[in-house]
Amino acid sequence: MSAQSVLVAAAALLLTACGGGSLDREMELQPPPVAPAADVTVLMMGNSHTTVNQLPQQLEALLRAGLPGKSVAVAVAPGWLFLDERLADSQSLALLRSREWTAVVLQAQKYSTTGMYQYSTAGAEALVREARKAGALPVLFPEWPRRGVAETDTIYDLHVSIARQQPACVAPIGQAWDLARERMPALTLHAADGNHSALAGAHLAALMLYATLTGTSPLGLPVIDIGGDGVTQTQLRQVAAEAAQAYPPRRHCPADKAPAAQGLAAGNTMGATPPSALSQ
Repeated sequence: MSAQSVLVAAAALLLTACGGGSLDREMELQPPPVAPAADVTVLMMGNSHTTVNQLPQQLEALLRAGLPGKSVAVAVAPGWLFLDERLADSQSLALLRSREWTAVVLQAQKYSTTGMYQYSTAGAEALVREARKAGALPVLFPEWPRRGVAETDTIYDLHVSIARQQPACVAPIGQAWDLARERMPALTLHAADGNHSALAGAHLAALMLYATLTGTSPLGLPVIDIGGDGVTQTQLRQVAAEAAQAYPPRRHCPADKAPAAQGLAAGNTMGATPPSALSQ
């Protein structure tokens, strides 16, 4: 590969799933996180798309609201890493293997923003296998499209290809964003950089993850304190319910129930996909 090609590839990587990359020195010095104890435990592995605007905390609040009587803990693996880097990170693997998780959410698969390159999905597939060894339901988190770029199907189809190799749920987050932009064109979903989420975008992603994890519609959820104004949350719940109905997120989930996956119980299931791995 020529030096020019190397530079082009590097530039493409910088635009891909922004926020991924090696840990900075401060993060490297932090002690490894401790696995939480709760009835429902979710581990999120990704980059800045996973953590911006308190997305994990929003998901935890939604799960608590939707699962009364259950204790819920959502943990985030250390640092911002692509999935192939995550597989090589000892702290992340130690956390993943430290307990039986209810679910593991995987975000930050590399993809070519130009369409000129192909990146391996072997790391993501290996993490799906590791999640299942940990008794967890693996959930793939395809990022929303960048502002002004029609890439929802490309990103979603890439994650579906991973699930076909190693069965996992695939959350239709990009499709939900597209529907929200169509229904509410004045709503700000993207941050100023056009890549990361604004608060409403993070809330919509959390709603889609809730629907994916539980196999139930988010329509009955209440307003949460950290999700933005109540009117917008109500509108986004409707969007999330419709997106999950059109693109059943559990279509590619494992058929077998994971040992630790008894914490989530399905109520109003969505689409034709049965609530298998996480529901009773």
